[in-house]
Amino acid sequence: MAAEQGTLTTGPAVTPNLEAVSLENAGAFLRVAGLVFDEITATRVGGHMDLNPDHHTPWGIVHGGVYTTAVESAASVGASTAVRDQGQVAVGLTNTTHFLRSATQGRVSVQATALNQGRTQQLWRVDITDESGRLLAHGEVRLQNVAGQPSP
Repeated sequence: MAAEQGTLTTGPAVTPNLEAVSLENAGAFLRVAGLVFDEITATRVGGHMDLNPDHHTPWGIVHGGVYTTAVESAASVGASTAVRDQGQVAVGLTNTTHFLRSATQGRVSVQATALNQGRTQQLWRVDITDESGRLLAHGEVRLQNVAGQPSP
């Protein structure tokens, strides 16, 4: 009934899982996006995606949301890795993704680098390039370090 009146309803609070950095542990949304992490450190995350028609808009090019998902995910994984030893995770506050070139298919590289890592917030840059090294998308993500709970 509340949803019919335009009120947002939410479920119980979810404690982030500090171990969830693989596609096997990810939700369906991230699994479908197909981001694979090749390198994860506290200051750098590298990965790739194999783009195909499943990632397309109705006009036959990769949907910008695919790139936005990769930017947010790579930054969140790196930032959470950086604060993991303090029992924290990092959650995105702002994601600004710029779409520079369109693509239809192929492997793209996703490279995230920490620009600033403070006590309460972090700033990460993420570049997505094609197999020729051309920049397809670029993003910056500002994240908040929050209390998390390790996996049981």
